[in-house]
Amino acid sequence: MTLTSIANPDLVTLFDNKARWNLPDHRRGGFHNFHTTVRYAFSIRAPRVLPLRKEVDWTIGERPEVARFLAMPHFSAFIVVRDDRILYEAYAPDFGPEKPHTIMSITKTTLNLMLGRAVAAGFINLDERVGNYLPEIGTGYAEATVNAVADMNVANIYTDDYGDSLSGGEVLESAVGWRLPPEGKKEETTRSFLCRITSEDPMNPTGEVLYKSANSDVIGWIIERTSGRPLRDWFIELVEAAGLEGCLHMTCDREGVPLVDGGGCLTARDLARYGLLFVRKGEGIDGRRVGDATFIEDTRRSPGPSWQKPCDWMRYSRQTFTDGIWLGHAGYGGQFLLANPDTGTVVAYLSVLENASGSDSAFSERLIKMMAEVAAQ
Repeated sequence: MTLTSIANPDLVTLFDNKARWNLPDHRRGGFHNFHTTVRYAFSIRAPRVLPLRKEVDWTIGERPEVARFLAMPHFSAFIVVRDDRILYEAYAPDFGPEKPHTIMSITKTTLNLMLGRAVAAGFINLDERVGNYLPEIGTGYAEATVNAVADMNVANIYTDDYGDSLSGGEVLESAVGWRLPPEGKKEETTRSFLCRITSEDPMNPTGEVLYKSANSDVIGWIIERTSGRPLRDWFIELVEAAGLEGCLHMTCDREGVPLVDGGGCLTARDLARYGLLFVRKGEGIDGRRVGDATFIEDTRRSPGPSWQKPCDWMRYSRQTFTDGIWLGHAGYGGQFLLANPDTGTVVAYLSVLENASGSDSAFSERLIKMMAEVAAQ
């Protein structure tokens, strides 16, 4: 007797070129349970935890703009932390402080900490060609500098546009188990896919951000190659320095390569604990250093290209967003993490946009401005 099987329903690409977990009707459950949805992942937990004590400032929640974002139907969590104090936190009825949530591209900020250390240690020269570190890389990155890749300042055929099946992010999604590959197609790995990206000229002709998630995976590969240490070891150090209470759940491919461009899942409190690493300019609990203070300062003071209007008041710098004061990053579907080193404040917002695209630039711009104002106090 032969037992038949069916394709995993959550991972089947149905319509709008999205797997079922990412369709509007399923996305909230997908985001709240992402650590159990993906095919490949690992989890890391810290041996020592940064305790957070509540010192609530209720006026934060009474601000009209804050209240507006907490009342939105896609809201999941909001937290404001300074030093080791929770100044404010709120959760949706179907979420809570113990639940992990995908942070999507906020994961990219880990590369700022790793890259800063690698540069300070002399492993990486930001002005060096990528091809000198990764001889096997394709023309999409070989002639670009490490700095240009880190600043999202490279032109190649890769795009995060899921309508383009040849160069879109869904090829990478199937490589890391976020969806099943098309019937009859071989399952790729992250790095085999990166090597297939091509370009006639990697120079960015626009002067604006050319956002490409694949860039982050290239940076992660260079860090691993030059340091001689697996990226997983770098993540262990980050988790231990942040003093996370729960687990960092991290997507990887079938070879175990972490998806540094967007594979992290954390609770809101642990996301805030992680953000404090930027507030302290790379220093974690018990004096553990996982970032370079000079590199972090250069990140916000010497930023890369600007975003397109109306967000041209922000720039992209070494795997972070910045306005010259705070550092942060957005995540697909409605996430943002913002850290202000000048005030010592971290603000995190998690949500699940349930529109077709999973994005809304007007929403994101107002969200970031609200968070920046909270962090500036």
